Amino acid sequence: MHSPDPLGGTRPTSRDVARIAGVSQATVSLVLGGKWRGRVSERTAETVRLAAHELGYRPNLAARNLRLGRTRTALLVVPALTNEFFARVHTGAAAVAAQHGFGVVLYPSPDGVGPARDPFASAQAALDGVIASSMAAGALQAFRGTDLPLVMLDSDPADPGASAHVNLDVADGMRRITRHLLDLGHRSFLHMASAVPSWTFDVRAAALADTLRGAGVRTVRAPLNVTDAREAAHLALSAPGPRPTAVICDDDILAVGVGKAAHRLGLRVPDDLSVTGFDDMTLATAVEPELTTVRLPAEEFGRRGMEALLAVLAGEPAPPVTLPVDLVPRGSTGPAPAV
Repeated sequence: MHSPDPLGGTRPTSRDVARIAGVSQATVSLVLGGKWRGRVSERTAETVRLAAHELGYRPNLAARNLRLGRTRTALLVVPALTNEFFARVHTGAAAVAAQHGFGVVLYPSPDGVGPARDPFASAQAALDGVIASSMAAGALQAFRGTDLPLVMLDSDPADPGASAHVNLDVADGMRRITRHLLDLGHRSFLHMASAVPSWTFDVRAAALADTLRGAGVRTVRAPLNVTDAREAAHLALSAPGPRPTAVICDDDILAVGVGKAAHRLGLRVPDDLSVTGFDDMTLATAVEPELTTVRLPAEEFGRRGMEALLAVLAGEPAPPVTLPVDLVPRGSTGPAPAV
């Protein structure tokens, strides 16, 4: 018999799963609790997981407080608290967490490079799991090798140290924004790249290079702030030789810095120079002309990350996820100027 569901209808129970799988409730508990190895065969475990999936069974997390830990708290590690993107990721993660009686602690690792230090005397005692977004390689050593589930967002899907991966299709985003500029006739580019050595920016650079191929591109790196981006862009745009007609930026913040440099050099955007961003933060529409950029679904990203962590804690499969992104053309891009 199904138990009442507070949202209406009935909710399948572990007894239902046991009946469909042809096993005991104790076996269901072992498998979905992640404690079956050495006690249950792989074949039986798979049978239980399939039965749970077919029934749409979700363990009652509130009744499993002992296994999940006393605090019912997840740690969200991000490169910076001042970046709007990560604030939105937190909003999405916290919304899902609240539905399951969890809280989310937001913790910054300086510039995403780290190392991120354990903010508690003992992370294993104070936390049930960790979600980390857009971190540099090696920034999460404090959490590796522990029993804490680690869900990686916007990170290398081949990383074996993570319990689950949720990514954004940043490669597609960079390809689409580059093709947009190529369609406008641009053939000479400056890539204003983030100075943070992380997987997400490496993927963007590779996608850019692959899409441009024969076209000329110069890469300049800058920290993710407007002042450093402005100074780096000023040097690049005033250097001897032909000036690029378009600047492709790894982030909206860098793009704003480029726009300020262009203005100080007397260049008109987009008549003399097209500029693109990445993220579609509020900043993108706060400047004139508004930025052509790639919109990343930050809140959905956070939601899916928290859902993956809850699945791991419940002993359920958490297959890798890649969320689509959108090109948002605005006034900062236009036809390449006549040479």
